[in-house]
Amino acid sequence: MKKNLFILLSILLIGLVSCNKDPEVINEEELITTLIYTLDAPGSGADIVMTFKDIDGNGGNAPVVTTSSPLKLGDTYSGTLKVLNESVNPVDDISLEIKKEALNHQFFYEVIGAAKLTISYDDKDSENNPLGLSTKVSATGAGTAKLKVTLRHEPNKNGTGVSAGNIANAGGETDIEITFDIVVK
Repeated sequence: MKKNLFILLSILLIGLVSCNKDPEVINEEELITTLIYTLDAPGSGADIVMTFKDIDGNGGNAPVVTTSSPLKLGDTYSGTLKVLNESVNPVDDISLEIKKEALNHQFFYEVIGAAKLTISYDDKDSENNPLGLSTKVSATGAGTAKLKVTLRHEPNKNGTGVSAGNIANAGGETDIEITFDIVVK
């Protein structure tokens, strides 16, 4: 009797362990080859275009990072980010996916150096948290600096300071991080 009970329990245990689980849905990361940050100048001034291109992805050829011209001290610009995968034809506009999945993404902007920029979010997700594809940028102090742009996937948007653009408590995974050289004069 004990032997039969042991066999029955063993069969049940094996059955439970071997049951198929639902497959895990994986949101495959897109290849980001290009990021273009355009600052629309007020009035008839020249737009500032910051570009990162790494068409062959990680490894291979080094990325090309450029900034078209200096920012003008005292001006406020409307910023727009465009994120692309140019390794495919037709080109994949990843910005559309980021906007569609805004709850799971946020861009962060950090200025390191003497130049002073005030960068504020100009777009939000459906829960009224910042996204960062659209920004307002004010050039408030002359000099040179580095502008680091980081895209986080699944950040904690409720973390301390995250909605104000502080990446320290954001968590999540970095999809892309680029540093541009900037000048304000």
